[in-house]
Amino acid sequence: MYEDTIAAIATPLGEGGIGIVRVSGPEAVEIAKLIFRAKNKNWTAAGSHHLFYGHIVDREGVVVDEALLSYMQAPYTYTREDIVEINCHGGIVPLRRVLELVLGCGARLAEPGEFSKRAFLNGRLDLAQAESVIDIIRARTDAGLKLAVSQLRGELSRHIFSLQHKLLGLLAQLEAVVDFPEEGLEESAAAEIMVISKDLLSEIEQLIKGAETGKIYREGISTVIIGRPNVGKSSLLNAMLREDRAIVTEIPGTTRDIIEEILNIRGIPLKIIDTAGLRETEDEVEKIGVARTRDSIGRADLILLVLDAARGLAGGDRSIIESIGEKKSIILLNKVDVAEIKIEQGEVESLAPGSPVLWISAEQGTGLSELEDTIVDMVLGGRAPSSDTVLVASLRHKQALEKAASHLAEAINGIHGKLPLDMVSIDLRSAWENLGEITGSTSTEDLLDRIFADFCIGK
Repeated sequence: MYEDTIAAIATPLGEGGIGIVRVSGPEAVEIAKLIFRAKNKNWTAAGSHHLFYGHIVDREGVVVDEALLSYMQAPYTYTREDIVEINCHGGIVPLRRVLELVLGCGARLAEPGEFSKRAFLNGRLDLAQAESVIDIIRARTDAGLKLAVSQLRGELSRHIFSLQHKLLGLLAQLEAVVDFPEEGLEESAAAEIMVISKDLLSEIEQLIKGAETGKIYREGISTVIIGRPNVGKSSLLNAMLREDRAIVTEIPGTTRDIIEEILNIRGIPLKIIDTAGLRETEDEVEKIGVARTRDSIGRADLILLVLDAARGLAGGDRSIIESIGEKKSIILLNKVDVAEIKIEQGEVESLAPGSPVLWISAEQGTGLSELEDTIVDMVLGGRAPSSDTVLVASLRHKQALEKAASHLAEAINGIHGKLPLDMVSIDLRSAWENLGEITGSTSTEDLLDRIFADFCIGK
């Protein structure tokens, strides 16, 4: 337990019905007594986990705001410390005024993520669970939220703890063999350790394979819509969003800057970007838009290239197709609703081998369902997880697993090469430590500081 008491605004700043100031630590209740006047004057006697009505007052007894106060007694709290949460009106001024009063009574302003850090250090959460809190906050789809909640419930941690437990068993076995060489168990122990190590390596490799899928659900896919002016890029964006987000006119070059929106495609967050039409232009503003388009292409995970089926392929289209290179892309032949089609699918396919070519009408919504199916298939590559699959979504977790896998592979090679078992144990222990970095059982203070620094203040 910490000796100091921390406080912060736990809700987003801005106008809202309710705003919360959270206070955690040994002095939380005493601080609340100094500034909260409850209708039930002996409110602490009512016990933990109750809600009390009253007013927040300053040192002169002037009422600052009407409020509800939550009192939660350690250890049955988020941080396993005494916690008081002041629910006041959600304006910027009352929230900051209440926080100032709390800080003036002896609390200090919490650092980013410090409430969750205390929850971890006090044993309320392991590190993977603590990290899932920010993933829940940032979830963009139900699938992403489900993945984060699964991690918060400890499903990934239990899997990691199981792997660590098996490694500890191997280490204990190795230690016994090394300490008692006269028993002659080294050869049989090496064979058994080899089998178990290979099984562990296989399990870890499966987690690593699933990390790309987990990352997709967690972070989404950056998707850029490109093409020449007036091929229907903005119409496609509007159709996919099912709202008029981008301006659509017959005038070429209407879109001069990139427009970004988040779109949910079967649980996958698509950060979809509508760009300026790619062409040579003398307009200085449009030139900037074209430059930004090319920059977006370089950073994109997926490209939707729109061609005008009513106009046929032009030289500009061919150069755009060439600029995509090896990036994942889908070619969309737009305006299939027009009377005369002047584009040949076979010619397009020959220019972009490996890229799906679909016929659509952005204006009428034709082909959008097939487009969504194609996006999901390309992005997941047939890796859609089952309901009981444990997914790794964090790059940090993936890197820790890769280091553990590398050390296990070294241990297996060492046994193959008939190295002394005490040398093999070094790699096995390193693998155990790498896995512990995920749950926090072997984490350093520097690592914890880096992780919780990404959290918002108040969480």
